[in-house]
Amino acid sequence: MIELQDIFLKYENAYRNKYRISIYQDKAITAIKNCRTNFYGAHIDVCEECGNVEISYNSCKNRHCPKCQTISKERWLDARKDELLPVKYFHAVFTVPDDLNPLIYQNKRLMYNLIFKASSETVKELSEDKKYLGGQIGITAILHTWGQNLMFHPHVHMIIPGGALTDTRRWQKSKEKFFIPVKVLSRKFRGKLLYYLKEDRDKLKFYG
Repeated sequence: MIELQDIFLKYENAYRNKYRISIYQDKAITAIKNCRTNFYGAHIDVCEECGNVEISYNSCKNRHCPKCQTISKERWLDARKDELLPVKYFHAVFTVPDDLNPLIYQNKRLMYNLIFKASSETVKELSEDKKYLGGQIGITAILHTWGQNLMFHPHVHMIIPGGALTDTRRWQKSKEKFFIPVKVLSRKFRGKLLYYLKEDRDKLKFYG
């Protein structure tokens, strides 16, 4: 099976010659390429009963490394399962036009925060509206910065329970098809993101 490490080892030089990479990308490539090799040293495990010796190379511990993050991912998923309510859940995705990619790429921290802020406020505020749910809703949100084709495509995935807790501590079940109309969510998210973008326009920085 071909791993990401194999791809970096084979094509890294060609990629670097063709594309300009950031210091963060350089750090990730270097870490993944050298993960569990003598680059990071090794540790020795010895069985006290039989004396068997096992030598293992250390991992890079980079958050982008598939080898290092698999166990962490499974632990995170198990912890989220313990938080699930016995109700139906919906999957919502908040994304932005590709035209904004250059803006986002050069202002990652600011723009990622704005996308999170606009999307979470959109869901919470509409859920509190009695026209839809009239209560407090729960959200599990994750930022993805690339699409299935591995091209830059920032978007937020949300897992949302099909209901909300009202002021009277009563569970208000949502509609079966979707908890809030998609067009309503889309319009409000777009408006909020544009508002916050204009509000923070002085913080935007451009390079090159």
